[in-house]
Amino acid sequence: MDNVDDYLASLSPEIQSKMEDIRRMVKEMAPEAVEKMAYGMPAFHLNNRPLIYYSAFKNHIGFYPIPTGIEAFREELSVFKQGKGSVQFPIGMPLPMDLIRRIVKFRIGENRQAAQK
Repeated sequence: MDNVDDYLASLSPEIQSKMEDIRRMVKEMAPEAVEKMAYGMPAFHLNNRPLIYYSAFKNHIGFYPIPTGIEAFREELSVFKQGKGSVQFPIGMPLPMDLIRRIVKFRIGENRQAAQK
């Protein structure tokens, strides 16, 4: 897929709604972030640096806040399946939007700090 709108339109309504929740939140928190497709999934970049990636799968939403975003919230994320820089939110559960919001806020701070250097 070439753009995020097409990617999201290809999803089932339930998964599309969850993905749109993440998308809307990031746009509200970092309106200057650039939205694009990267590595085959929706992504946001801020200050020419990756901010977050997110992707839909059959049984989960993949959320990729770069390894630092996972490390900083490791304890809270421990109830979810994780990878080095990713976490899987099961489709059958509500998204932990407060936690996602805090992770995005953390990543925005990291990107802004890196841009000042």
